[in-house]
Amino acid sequence: MSANKTVKLKIKKGDLVQVIAGAKADRGGDRGKQGKVLEVYPERNRVLVEGVNRVSKHKKVGASGRGAKTGGIEIHEAPLHISNVALVDPSDKKPTRVGYRTETVERDGRQKAVRVRVSKRSGKDI
Repeated sequence: MSANKTVKLKIKKGDLVQVIAGAKADRGGDRGKQGKVLEVYPERNRVLVEGVNRVSKHKKVGASGRGAKTGGIEIHEAPLHISNVALVDPSDKKPTRVGYRTETVERDGRQKAVRVRVSKRSGKDI
């Protein structure tokens, strides 16, 4: 059932994204929040966004080598589905769709076609 096909994702590590789905911030959700992409999981179509979808995880209390207590409740980010985030346009800081434009670049005396990400909102390169 699971085919080994690689999916070309339009969101990459380090991009600024905005959450476009879920509960609004005034109701305790994350919709409308912006954050930097920390990690991309293309095999699961998920992204890890800084400061968004924070969950508490209970860790078993133990002792380190020096006798200090470890464990307790840790709060960290959980992955979001990639369809629930949109890339932020660098010109006006609003969410945008992503398109591609091919550009020819000369490297080592040869012409090479390179795909460049373009903001659908402003038409500028990302």
